[in-house]
Amino acid sequence: MAAVEWADAIKTVSGALVKINKKSPHAKDQKMVLGTHRKAATSSKICSRLYLRGLSSLTRTTPLSADETAARNRFIEVQAAVRLRAKDLSKVSADQAAFLAQKDTAGGKKTMRAFLWKLEGDLYDQSHSNG
Repeated sequence: MAAVEWADAIKTVSGALVKINKKSPHAKDQKMVLGTHRKAATSSKICSRLYLRGLSSLTRTTPLSADETAARNRFIEVQAAVRLRAKDLSKVSADQAAFLAQKDTAGGKKTMRAFLWKLEGDLYDQSHSNG
């Protein structure tokens, strides 16, 4: 196993060090290199790790299940509804007041967009719960 010695100035390394060029005709031969480095109080002295991932691990080999298809459809419809609601001037004032009222409560959404996603997601679930 190779050893990596990091410079003293480097505290952390996290993420892709080398990415796959998907447009390349040689993309299937390329590997993505992911690196992590952290100093933590553990019994192990190994704090650096490198991972190789090929393009083949990104290609799906099984068909979508019914649950995955339903989740994707829900996401698409709720996303469109949120986009429309954010631009609907007849609902903006009421939505802003409702957002401010719930923002500081337990379980309240902290951003307006998250609040709109919650509202529209609940509406979608209600309209699709009985089939």
